[in-house]
Amino acid sequence: MQPNMKMLLAVCLLIFLASQNAHSKNTEAHLEPLVNKVEDKVIAWRRHFHQNPELSNREYKTAATIAKHLRSLGIEVQTNVAHTGVVGILKGGKPGKVVALRADMDALPVTERTDLPFASKKTTNYAGSKVGVMHACGHDTHVAILMGVAEVLSKVKNGLSGTVKFIFQPAEEGAPEGEEGGAELMVKQGVLKSPEVDAIFGLHISSRTPVGMIGYRPGGIMASVDNFRIKVKGKQAHGSAPWDGVDPIVVSSQIINSLQTIVSRQLKLTRQAAVVTIGSIHGGIRSNIIPEEVEMTGTIRALDSAMRKKIHNKLRQLTKGVAESMDATVEIDLPWSSSYPITYNSPQLVKKMLPTMQRQAGKDNVILIDAITGAEDFSFFAEKVPGFYFFLGGKPANLPADKASAHHTPDFFIDESGLKLGVSTLTSMTIDYLNQ
Repeated sequence: MQPNMKMLLAVCLLIFLASQNAHSKNTEAHLEPLVNKVEDKVIAWRRHFHQNPELSNREYKTAATIAKHLRSLGIEVQTNVAHTGVVGILKGGKPGKVVALRADMDALPVTERTDLPFASKKTTNYAGSKVGVMHACGHDTHVAILMGVAEVLSKVKNGLSGTVKFIFQPAEEGAPEGEEGGAELMVKQGVLKSPEVDAIFGLHISSRTPVGMIGYRPGGIMASVDNFRIKVKGKQAHGSAPWDGVDPIVVSSQIINSLQTIVSRQLKLTRQAAVVTIGSIHGGIRSNIIPEEVEMTGTIRALDSAMRKKIHNKLRQLTKGVAESMDATVEIDLPWSSSYPITYNSPQLVKKMLPTMQRQAGKDNVILIDAITGAEDFSFFAEKVPGFYFFLGGKPANLPADKASAHHTPDFFIDESGLKLGVSTLTSMTIDYLNQ
């Protein structure tokens, strides 16, 4: 290439970048009053959903509220997707790509302990017990934020080059036993088709990340999850004569100890983290009777697909080996109640959207975070199309992180002043992606 041609291309590139920057600034100036105007609504919606939580695959009233709002904006609405899901389709004024935005809707069987004026008082029967129902993971904020984004984007749809698909998803916390649900069922039913989605964005509020901050990570950001169940079968006997039977409680204890060696001794942990946890163990009804059977349940978390597969193989091998060595038998269900892949952020999509996030929150407030061993069924969407999932700060600025209540706990709390950043960031990411 001749020197003068290189110079010409360089000048053209500088002009293009300058025009893009000017376009972004003009867009931000136009969006800011719209985002400011919707903030109070977002907070009101969040409080309504928080006070009226619904469990997985039972989000009937939540879905009805969402659908009514989307229709009021002139957005095409589909209901009863994957049981209670709602999908809205907003077509821009010009042709282009399709971007999906996802929010999860379900609450948890947790009894709220906060003193909020809009705290949940709802109760239900869950797994045979009367329990409270609470948005103890912030899904109420996710729904409210996406409703706000839908309102803002509906006001500027003529300037959009493409289509926005709003996905309000049920059962992220897992479908009830015997039912399908969540992102996996939505994908199976074709939510990423008609029109075909080119990219998908999602966020999660974080009770331990300060308000005004955003945490992101290219590649794997959240672990895979595989729940399992192990039934250990022995031979019942009197507690005074254990030699007459095969004690499944002792066998189970040996299995639990052996399973802990998978991560500590058989995985290369300098590559990625992994977890094997036994969460429940049940067997026996009386102090002097050795039972016939013990049931254990647990969870496997992995951030590497090869390590995930190795854990599965080793769990089966060790469990059967220990049981056989002690004259017991086992039944293994793996996966059992839930199985999500690794939540993977497309590095190319992250790179493209990072300047947008930094523009919204400020460069110093957008931080690269370590991957976490929590899991998210957003992963099913990101398996099919490029995805970007990030964390939005919800911790009060003056509260030490170690004093902030964790997700899935009765004292879970979110500072609502952080919701506005969620609206502006998702809105700007959508516009920038489509108009690029």
